[in-house]
Amino acid sequence: MKRHGLTELLREYLERSHQIIGDRTPEQIHYDDEVLRGMRRGLPVAKAIAEANQRFPSEALQVSEDQMADVEAHYRYLDEHEKIMAQMKQAS
Repeated sequence: MKRHGLTELLREYLERSHQIIGDRTPEQIHYDDEVLRGMRRGLPVAKAIAEANQRFPSEALQVSEDQMADVEAHYRYLDEHEKIMAQMKQAS
């Protein structure tokens, strides 16, 4: 792939990921990181959220059972996004 094509692909990825993840405050980032830590330890997303809620009560999520699949998908996407960004940082 040409350099220009790669640059365009990366720009499109970053724009799309921003649309999905959105703007987050530092507190929200800490909360999300805590949820991801729990999931990486093998906790179900509901348990990871419960732990993050205890650690960061001002950012606590209240997720109903019917929303859980969407919330889990969001956190799985966020986890993959962080891995991609770390790889990009190493490559630069």
